[in-house]
Amino acid sequence: MSSASHPKSVVIIGPAHPLRGGLASYDERLAKEFMNQGCDVTIYTFSLQYPGFLFPGTTQYSTEPAPTDLKIKVCINSVNPFNWWSVGNELRKLQPDIIVVRYWLPFMGPCLGTILRQVKKNKHTKVVCIADNIIPHEKRVGDVPFTRYFVKPVDAFITMSEKVLSDLPIFAAGKPAKFVPHPLYDNFGEKISKNEARKQLAIGNDKKIMLFFGFIRKYKGLDILLDAVKILKNSTSPICNFQLLVAGEFYEDRKQYDEQIKQLGIQDSLILRTDFIPDSEVKYYLCC
Repeated sequence: MSSASHPKSVVIIGPAHPLRGGLASYDERLAKEFMNQGCDVTIYTFSLQYPGFLFPGTTQYSTEPAPTDLKIKVCINSVNPFNWWSVGNELRKLQPDIIVVRYWLPFMGPCLGTILRQVKKNKHTKVVCIADNIIPHEKRVGDVPFTRYFVKPVDAFITMSEKVLSDLPIFAAGKPAKFVPHPLYDNFGEKISKNEARKQLAIGNDKKIMLFFGFIRKYKGLDILLDAVKILKNSTSPICNFQLLVAGEFYEDRKQYDEQIKQLGIQDSLILRTDFIPDSEVKYYLCC
């Protein structure tokens, strides 16, 4: 068999099992699609993604079983420079054809930028970044230099919003970039009936459900939605026979939201499920 007919070797650098959340789900689904296209794929994920004091949720780790059909190497320590050199040198020698690296937070810039600099010494591997954010939602010291450091060894970028595409030239002017809308997830199981979903969630069938889904931080706008619930609650329209289902973990102090709910007097219009929603339960919330 000629070398041209061999599957391309692809490494994805980003969150994956045993880490949890949307980025991990995305990276695992992307790996499977590369495999469907005949590629040899390995995900390099984090042995330490965030130090505990920087992580706003309850845990970084999934309770779901590990995927049995994916090669996942748990090896990147986001705060250990010796680890960055080690992983970078390993990937340099491995010589994958393509590395797809996720970039969602400037905190990861030094780690990922160092790994990629080592890889690029092999003069073979092409690096494509899927940029979830270039300018973060919540600004911190170091954002600009960390992002500038990260983008230098990247060959090309994919963004999933036009806003990120427009931000990119600030840091990576002249580098190829393409806007590709965020795909729909198809890994949460088959659609089920509304009755079955509500039964699983112990929600009655007498009211319409408005859904807020995902982790809760200031920029997500739950505070604005709660104000809107108050306005709708005071309406006499029949369409306003509803409850707001808030499904997702607090990534900031929930006290301000509890106080707002009490002040607005909308407790009876809310269903709060503010623990992390595992992948196996997502379909119930989306189908209710």
